[in-house]
Amino acid sequence: MADLHTVNKSPFDKNSLEAAIKFSQAGSSILLIEDGVYGAMKGTSAEAMVKGAMGDKKMYALKSDLMARAIKDDRIIEGVTVVDYAGFVDLVEANDKVQAWL
Repeated sequence: MADLHTVNKSPFDKNSLEAAIKFSQAGSSILLIEDGVYGAMKGTSAEAMVKGAMGDKKMYALKSDLMARAIKDDRIIEGVTVVDYAGFVDLVEANDKVQAWL
């Protein structure tokens, strides 16, 4: 089984998303939560990094955090899966461990 990496900081303030992508192994899942969801937006400087990671990793964003920041579905990078809290729990259960990137 792979690992779940959670990123709660904006990629425009910290390098947490970059580190999660760099140090996670192929087959891992990366879940963007809190301000980390800004990394799931189209047309930003983080888009190429996220798209590149999707070659061997699965990218997710938490719906409630997207909504809290008024990020609509049409602004989400294609291939990023939006999950609710139940989906977050499913990701935790489906992976060996959870690594939080702060």
